[in-house]
Amino acid sequence: QVQLVESGGGLVQAGGSLSLSCAASGLRFRSYAMGWFRQAPGKEREFVAAISWSGGSTYYTDSVKGRFTVSRDNAKNTVYLQMNSLKPEDTAVYYCAAGLAPAQNPQRYDAWGQGTQVTVSS
Repeated sequence: QVQLVESGGGLVQAGGSLSLSCAASGLRFRSYAMGWFRQAPGKEREFVAAISWSGGSTYYTDSVKGRFTVSRDNAKNTVYLQMNSLKPEDTAVYYCAAGLAPAQNPQRYDAWGQGTQVTVSS
């Protein structure tokens, strides 16, 4: 079955960096767009970034543009999210997801990981 496994979360001070990874199995990875979402306590899940199947197109929510970078390695079936200049408001559980096309709507994604916690202290 399809499995997406995130890793790399943790506790970091404001201004610091973290690199998240999402390893995929059970699907033809290079055929899928990949997205990153996050959900803070008491809030809805929100779009963070997405990348096309080839990696040639990337998309970001405005609040992370210039700070976060999404990339993928199709040979390793892995998508990454490099997060720099982290802010306390970036604190959330981060999820990766696989879908047929990059999208901001979480309903457009077919498979989800279990999430990894990112906590940014002030």
